[in-house]
Amino acid sequence: MLYLRDAFPRERWTEALPETAAFWLQMHGGFRAQQRHMADAAAHWRSGRLDPRGLHAALMPTLQAFLQHLDGHHRVESGHYFPHFRLIEPRIQSGLDLLDRDHDAIHAHLDALYHSAVAFHRAVAGQSSDAPDHANRLADVLDRAAPGLIRHLDDEEDIVIPLMVMKGGPAA
Repeated sequence: MLYLRDAFPRERWTEALPETAAFWLQMHGGFRAQQRHMADAAAHWRSGRLDPRGLHAALMPTLQAFLQHLDGHHRVESGHYFPHFRLIEPRIQSGLDLLDRDHDAIHAHLDALYHSAVAFHRAVAGQSSDAPDHANRLADVLDRAAPGLIRHLDDEEDIVIPLMVMKGGPAA
């Protein structure tokens, strides 16, 4: 399934990309930046540089946007793009199946992030003494979610971006 990437490796992705491929990479870049921001906020919490309210202020707006955008992005990919890609390039079926399974696994992490974030938000808003416990749990959930997400973004790009470039037309 990586024959497309071998034909159009990452090193060449700066060449005139179709608009949809460039947008896809931009979206993924945004998810990576949000993930790094959230990891940094959690690291600041763990090092004692942030108290629960500071972590809340540093983390929650990014986390909310991340959850909404990533869920929507995956819905569009699985519901629109992947079925279309299956038709135009049947040889990547197994790769698209893998990406769809990744979406399911990532959704479980998103659900856990959401529930941990709500509990943390409620604890901070209510000035609860267990806000630090909720902060630690949320930081742990962020840590567990990150590696799979980053791997998925890389895998997806290795399959999808070369396909968009090489097939052009409706895929791009």
